[in-house]
Amino acid sequence: MPYHLHFGEADPMRIRFAISPLWETHSAVRVLARPAKQGYHLPWMRRIASAARGLDLGPLHLLMPLRGHSPDSLYPPPLGPAASFEEEIAAVRATDPAVALSDFERALAETPGAADTPEGRRMLADPAGATERLADLLEAAWEALIAPDWPRLRALLEADVAYHSRRLAEGGLERLLGELHPAFDWAAETATLTVAYPGEHVRPLDGQGLVLMPSVFTWPDVVSGFDPPWQPTVAYPARGIGGLWSGPADRTPEVLARLLGPVRADVLCALEEPMGTTALAHLLGRAPSSVSSHLAVLRDAGLLSSRRYGHQVLYERTPLGIAVSQPDAK
Repeated sequence: MPYHLHFGEADPMRIRFAISPLWETHSAVRVLARPAKQGYHLPWMRRIASAARGLDLGPLHLLMPLRGHSPDSLYPPPLGPAASFEEEIAAVRATDPAVALSDFERALAETPGAADTPEGRRMLADPAGATERLADLLEAAWEALIAPDWPRLRALLEADVAYHSRRLAEGGLERLLGELHPAFDWAAETATLTVAYPGEHVRPLDGQGLVLMPSVFTWPDVVSGFDPPWQPTVAYPARGIGGLWSGPADRTPEVLARLLGPVRADVLCALEEPMGTTALAHLLGRAPSSVSSHLAVLRDAGLLSSRRYGHQVLYERTPLGIAVSQPDAK
């Protein structure tokens, strides 16, 4: 039962990538209630277990059915390429109560009996008050579950955007959409992106274009269900989440540490995806100045290349750097 997105003449020129801390917060809350989504995130879950127990996530989980509609007004498409959590949650608090009520009704109807629970009745009786309470809860979840790791998460998401932006530039729309996720099927003859999704839905983009949003916690799913008036958006699993929660010692072969020195070897092995100096320093727990000097040496040795992406310089391993950092690869 797919989701069909029909491109008009102008829509391919209006594809953009975006990153949303609010979406990551929403998706992380969902992961806590879905064992099937926890595989890659067990180290994170162990670390935040105490903080999560201090949050009453029941009202949010009530609006997260196993299948079907979740309120777009609580997790709207990102306002821009890199909106802050504060900007996004302010937009949630400003939701029209009539829009919130419609969203709550649809979401609660997806789970039998949800609308008749005490919390469900509160939401339907006072959508404005419910929106404020849910925004408070999302803000608390952000502070407890996501904000401490946001530099690491943002680095991985920015690396994904940089990679796929380059693929779009090199191979065009068909190549990009063919590589993003197995659930995507691009039909050039009808200019339609079909997303395998629970539910039959057709949406013309009508010149709005499409927002492509990498996500750490969406794995293994693709999410595409934002209805008008929201910007058409598809959230897909970001590249590299398999190594997201591992530390430098988990990545660095001992023989490489002896060859390059432990810190320089950690820097090389941590670059599983393109990354900037600040994000890499946070990942490794080292001073940016120290990481910067090691990056320069590795680049001069031909193990790394660098390129500017927006306001930052991203470093990535060259073919030689890949071979050196994976001595056991066949």
